[in-house]
Amino acid sequence: MSIGNSPEDERPFEDVSEEARPSIGRALQQARIDAGLTVDDVTNATRVRIAIVHAIEADDFAACGGDVYARGHIRTLAKAVHLDPAPLLAQYDDSHGGRPAPTPAAPLFEAERIRPERRGPNWTAAMVAAIVAVIGFVGFTAFKGEDEGGKSAVAEGGSTPTAEKTTPTPKTDKPKDPKPSDSAIAAVPQDKVTVQVSAADGRSWVAIKDHNGRLLFDGLLKQGDSKTFQDSEKINLVLGDAGAIDLYVNGKKIEDDWQPGAVERLTYTKGDPQAG
Repeated sequence: MSIGNSPEDERPFEDVSEEARPSIGRALQQARIDAGLTVDDVTNATRVRIAIVHAIEADDFAACGGDVYARGHIRTLAKAVHLDPAPLLAQYDDSHGGRPAPTPAAPLFEAERIRPERRGPNWTAAMVAAIVAVIGFVGFTAFKGEDEGGKSAVAEGGSTPTAEKTTPTPKTDKPKDPKPSDSAIAAVPQDKVTVQVSAADGRSWVAIKDHNGRLLFDGLLKQGDSKTFQDSEKINLVLGDAGAIDLYVNGKKIEDDWQPGAVERLTYTKGDPQAG
């Protein structure tokens, strides 16, 4: 008889029978312990709230908000603790009436079932090219004006510049801020809605749908990543950590004060952003 608890007490009891297997929550909890991770560590890595992690490890999926979200959380947590999510998802489907039937609006967490959409034009590259062209034109104009001024001085009796005097080369400072300029805003198609999502202050899970509810993207943007989407009518977004995202709609930055960790569900059309 043993007295007290040892670290082994947290491990699932082994059953020699082939049919015995731990529950989903027990398997995730044991993998987390084996990986040396706390619930806080898993939450910080996945952006899944602490309360939901505890509930799933207790095999309580009601807090997930439905089968689609529950399957998505199971997949995310399994990857975070280095487990293959496929057996856990199959186990969940067996105990919850099977895999959810596909609907016209593809589930947020089923990105692998959607064929990748063809990307629209890279407006960021076009914007940078336009800025460089404007700066080059200004520099050329300044240089040409100085050259014509020197020739006029010689014609009026002035001294001819010696070899030691050189014409200063105009400096062409590169733009420090890659935010869209007025020319880039004007270049955005007026008959479409264009949305650019950039993970400026951290990483965030995002999901993007078109006006038909078709999923354009579902995944994690790492810090520094940026993606652009277009649709003829509207674009729907879900931002898992809105505080880490810089959002540009039709060439204009959305200046909302989103808090770190806040989940935002947004919709934009051709006429957005509205004044104010």
